[in-house]
This record gives sequence, structure tokens and C-alpha cells, in this order.
Amino acid sequence: MIYDVVIIGAGAAGLMCAAQAGYSGKRVLVLDHASKAGKKILMSGGGRCNFTNLGTTPQHFYSANPSFCISALKRYRPEHFVELVERHGVEHVEKTPGQLFCATSAKEIVRTLLTECEWAGAEIALNTKITRVERQGDAMQLSTSLGNIDAGVVVVASGGLSIPTMGATGFGYDLARQFGLEVFDTRPGLVPFTLSDTWKARAAELAGVSVPVAVSAGRHCFNDPMLFTHRGLSGPAMLQVSSVWQPGESIMINLLPGENVAASLREARQVTPKRQLSTWLIERFPKRLAQALLEWYPDHDPTRPLAEYANQALDQWAVRLNAWQLKPAGTEGWRTAEVTMGGVNTAMLSSKTFEVKGLPQLRFIGEVVDVTGELGGYNFQWAWASGVACGQSC
Repeated sequence: MIYDVVIIGAGAAGLMCAAQAGYSGKRVLVLDHASKAGKKILMSGGGRCNFTNLGTTPQHFYSANPSFCISALKRYRPEHFVELVERHGVEHVEKTPGQLFCATSAKEIVRTLLTECEWAGAEIALNTKITRVERQGDAMQLSTSLGNIDAGVVVVASGGLSIPTMGATGFGYDLARQFGLEVFDTRPGLVPFTLSDTWKARAAELAGVSVPVAVSAGRHCFNDPMLFTHRGLSGPAMLQVSSVWQPGESIMINLLPGENVAASLREARQVTPKRQLSTWLIERFPKRLAQALLEWYPDHDPTRPLAEYANQALDQWAVRLNAWQLKPAGTEGWRTAEVTMGGVNTAMLSSKTFEVKGLPQLRFIGEVVDVTGELGGYNFQWAWASGVACGQSC
């Protein structure tokens, strides 16, 4: 079996690359050990796939080489993918500014990609195991459960380690190391936090409660909803900050990001001195959370009017609400992580073609490389952009 391009991985980046290479006149084969193409696409966004973000810029990505993603993102922009899905009749909605989801099901995105591959003449072989990849002169050879396959170019689009139940493995990283590429340490990103002891129990009692917060770790700050769970904290705010959080560090949560609590409490004490703190809290939080806050800090007498609170006591509450310092026990790990931080060092890759420098027969795209987006459709846009850049240049 001889192909111009063999792509390892039938996910977002791999299928996009396959269609582009096929349209360029290449004979293309996509290999995947899974039984179904686009598994991660199908489960993303609650089954509706947040397939891009209209506000995508290089600043929404993490990498040891921040400039690497610029070229591909400039050449294939969100509006290009929107045009593609609309051409295939995929209806979509904008849930929050810039974030586009399928109106019905993520199956529509997979259908679009598979249709594009069919039209481009790209072949897809699922349930296929790859046991060896090696260089053969100016080409590559793969040993697979289908037999030996010769390829002019091998593109690795095998994804990262997130959500192993979807078939995620470290295959791409192992292959990179085999050919002498550096692989940066990987860790789960966009993943819920776990808590321990007292805080775990407190979060469990509030499971299901969601509030808008501003959460920060280091110099990064995110304004999004936070969700209490039986294991800890989740929701967009926690997923975002998990990508920049380091184990052992604390995070700071502002439970009232649009309000200066110290000033508000002083004003309330002056204007309505007989009002109770519990009333003030219930006006701002879901009742379960307001009651929990009073229980967490038992220095409060529920019958005590604001007039009897000294400035120091009000300032204590301001810190609790505007600057809650919390040290997570950890994260839920690869099981629920949406992305992989780290990966193949991009310094060894061309930002235009994604080929390995000095070995153009081998290329890496998508999540396997050290480029990771924030929450909100950015990682899919990276998959499309890197797939197109690589596919058109094969």
C-alpha cells in the first residue's frame, strides 16, 4: 500500500488535514485505532461541539513558543470554518459572545468532515493498530494491522492524553521522542478542581450551585461562572484557571467581581443600619450559598444588625467575598480534562507546514503539539488551522 500522505488520528485536526491534502491531489489515508472517527468531537460541548470562537487570537493560546501559532491562525480564521459548516447546512448558535455551537448535535461537524474527506478522495481506516513508524530514505513506512504502508509524508494528529475513555494515548509523544524531538511535560488542562477535608464537604453540600466569579492564579484572571460539585469546584471559571494553576498553589476567588464589598457594606450600614448581614448576602447570592457563608464563618450572629459591625469586621467579610484564598487538593486529572497542556516542542517544527525541521516526511498537528487554547472553541480552531496549513503543504 502506497500513499502520498498517511495521517495518524481521525480527530478534528487529522480529518481536516486529510480533506485538504486530498483536494491538493494527494493520495491520502487516515489511520485510527478507534472504532469511530471524531469521538472527541462528538462528546465536546455537551454533545453540541463549541466548534470555534469568532474572537480567536494568538493571545488565547498557551505555548512555550507563543509566536508559533500565529501563522496558521492567520491563514485559516474562524469565518473560514463557519463558511464550511454553513455550506454543509449545519445550523449553529452563539451561546456567549464568539462561542459557536451546533444548534442540534456535534454529529453534524463529524458528518461535515467525513463528507469533505470523501469528496477529496481521502480514505479512512478505523480499528487499525500501528506498531512501527520508520524512515525509509526520502519516505516513511508504517507497520500496521493492515500490513506495511509506504508514505511520502506521515502526519501525526493523534491528540493528547485527555479523556482516555475516548481512546487518548501517548502514541504521538512516543513517536516524537523516537525521532529525537523534545516533548514538554504534559498535564491536564481545562479540568475541574478537587478539594479535601472541610472544603470538600462544604462544596458537596452546595453541589449544583453556580455563581459568576473572577478567579485568578498568578497573573491570570478569568471572569466566568463557578460551579460547586461533590468533589470540588468546576464551571468555566475553574476550567480556565486550571490551565495556569500549579499544584500546591492557591487560587483567589472573587465571589462578587463587580462589587467593592468593603464599600458596599459600609454604605449599607449607614443607609440601613438595622439590616442584617444575612439579608445583605441573600440579596447577592443563591440562598444556599448565602446560608453556607454564614455557617463557614461562625463569628456572625444572624440577629445582629449591620450597625453593630465595626469596620474591621466588615473588612473581614470583604476579604472573604472579594479575595477568597483557596488551595485545591488537585484536579480530576485526565479522566475529565478537556485538553493536554505541553506536548511536542514547536521549536522543532515549521510554523507554515508543521514538518519536522530536517525531516519533512514527518509532521505534527493539533493537540499533540505544545499549543493549547483557552476554553471556548479555541482548541477546535487550532485543530482546523493546523490541519489546513499542514494538509495544503503536503
